[in-house]
Amino acid sequence: MSSAPLPGIYVPAVLFFTKDEEFDTPAIQSHVLRLAHGGVTGIVVQGSNGEAQHLSHEERKAAIQLTRKTLDDNGFQNVLVIAGTGAQSTRETKKLCIDARDAGASHVLVLTPSTWPPQMSVENIIRFHREVADASPIPVMIYNFPTVTAGQDLDSDTISVLAQHPNIVGTKLSCGNMGKLHRLTTRFSPSEFAVYAGRSDLLTQGLLSGSAGTIAALVNIVPKLHVKLFKLYQNGEVREAMALQGKFAHADWAIGKIGGIGGIKAIVSKNFDYGSPIVRGPLKTVDTERLHENEHYKIMDEIIALEKVL
Repeated sequence: MSSAPLPGIYVPAVLFFTKDEEFDTPAIQSHVLRLAHGGVTGIVVQGSNGEAQHLSHEERKAAIQLTRKTLDDNGFQNVLVIAGTGAQSTRETKKLCIDARDAGASHVLVLTPSTWPPQMSVENIIRFHREVADASPIPVMIYNFPTVTAGQDLDSDTISVLAQHPNIVGTKLSCGNMGKLHRLTTRFSPSEFAVYAGRSDLLTQGLLSGSAGTIAALVNIVPKLHVKLFKLYQNGEVREAMALQGKFAHADWAIGKIGGIGGIKAIVSKNFDYGSPIVRGPLKTVDTERLHENEHYKIMDEIIALEKVL
């Protein structure tokens, strides 16, 4: 039986590019180290925020290697690296899982293919994930994110069937369905099948329902605040955790309105002195000089100020 990732705070890290859209290695390393110093349990490379669909196979492998080496060279061998390996065919997904192992990942996070949604019956979805898990040399997590899989939303029954595979050890629920999360956490222990909220605006609610933590985009900006909330909950300080949770609810909404992945990169580069807001098309780059013109940016200023005093 494969092991689930440890409970905690995970970040689907953004990937920084130069003006010619090549890897900005110093910026990527600075980001990885700021996240590690912030106390995250693990870094997800090529989650949706890592622009996996915009990378070649060689780039995907290189990004994993760079993240793992940066952590190891700086004393963060305990920080996990999870690799997104979703692809549009079973064959390619299996290959990406092998590449992820070879590059230093401990687990893989797999999206359901989305090119042919009418063909993706429950039977086909289960068959796909089981075949990938059979072939993967490292433990597999199911990534449920309807926004990027043509609306496909795996229900708790389907995920429960998959959870019984010996090499499927967890799930990231970016669907935001708390009922689904609670049904899964009351059926499986976190040590056998870890359930993570896929959004910061549901972090405390997920913990109250038995989740193992979160894998969330907002952690790119304020990792220390997320770790603080997690520790408040662990210490039984639920009221204090919920007060901070309220800020996350507004901030999570804000990053979507500011520009999603491009917005996260712009906010990080403006406030933490590394990187640039460049994204690969068709995503849109967000102008750092115009962030304050966005009505939703005020909450980001507030939580970044809190982050910087921790």
